[in-house]
Amino acid sequence: MSYLVRSQRKYIGISAQKVRLVIDVIRGMQALEAMEVLAHMPQAAAVEVRKTLQSAIANAEENESMAPEDLWIEEIYADEGASTMRYRPGARGRVKPIIRRSSHITVKLEER
Repeated sequence: MSYLVRSQRKYIGISAQKVRLVIDVIRGMQALEAMEVLAHMPQAAAVEVRKTLQSAIANAEENESMAPEDLWIEEIYADEGASTMRYRPGARGRVKPIIRRSSHITVKLEER
């Protein structure tokens, strides 16, 4: 098994469900090809995933002296982060919760 390079971003202000829609598209791709795909996606989560992937590529180049052309996405996932609860007045004197979700994005690259 090849050496893995890892990058992680925490407390992204987008729900993990929305981030997973983006990362499912690029899972298993070559890293530079995935960067191109993410650059043309309209979702806000694509920007955050692209930043995380760019960081992983930079880590591989700087710390492990790997060529970016040889890097492939071995593993990529989005976990749920902390949620903030706020409340809004509702009808008939009730309270309606507003849940502000966040997520953590992890990217692992391998050299092939």
